[in-house]
Amino acid sequence: MKLYDLDVSGNCYKVRLFASFIDIPLNIVPVDFMHGEHKKETLLQLNPWGEIPILEDGNIVLRDSQAILVYLANKYGGEAWWPSEAHLQADVMQWLSVAANEIKHGPGAARLIKKFGSEGDRAQSLERSYKILALIDSHLSTHNWLAANRPTIADCAVYPYISIAYEGDVVIDKYSNIKAWMNRLEELPGYISMPGN
Repeated sequence: MKLYDLDVSGNCYKVRLFASFIDIPLNIVPVDFMHGEHKKETLLQLNPWGEIPILEDGNIVLRDSQAILVYLANKYGGEAWWPSEAHLQADVMQWLSVAANEIKHGPGAARLIKKFGSEGDRAQSLERSYKILALIDSHLSTHNWLAANRPTIADCAVYPYISIAYEGDVVIDKYSNIKAWMNRLEELPGYISMPGN
């Protein structure tokens, strides 16, 4: 199984993290993002969106980190990570959507602006960050995990950009429930940290 990867990408990291949790070896193919390799023909044939991560599993090619998590969990992770009950799947999916929307436009955007000099509204990204962090912290005040009362791919999807929120000047110190949840996730067998953290 091959993962086209950028080590500083939270979206790539969430795939590596989950693969480590379920002990699936990945053939990591580093992508020279800074020189636009992801926009060149070879990778555009795999993902016309020109984004990474990209997962190849035999003749299956997938883009989008959330979709890759669903695929890996459903095919290799089993019930523990991707529940079969419709209401629990929907619970997990709600959090995958949070990762792709509120987290991306909050802590993810703040990090892109601060660390990589990307264009964007820094004040708005910080405002969005603290709004979603407050909501997550409130949820975690009565839940140990984001969905299904156990670790799932929901946690793998949401964790990365919160764990490196400081790189965008987003301070999580006051969110004690988030910090406790992060500690629980980091204590799971197979946990790997993001490079540089």
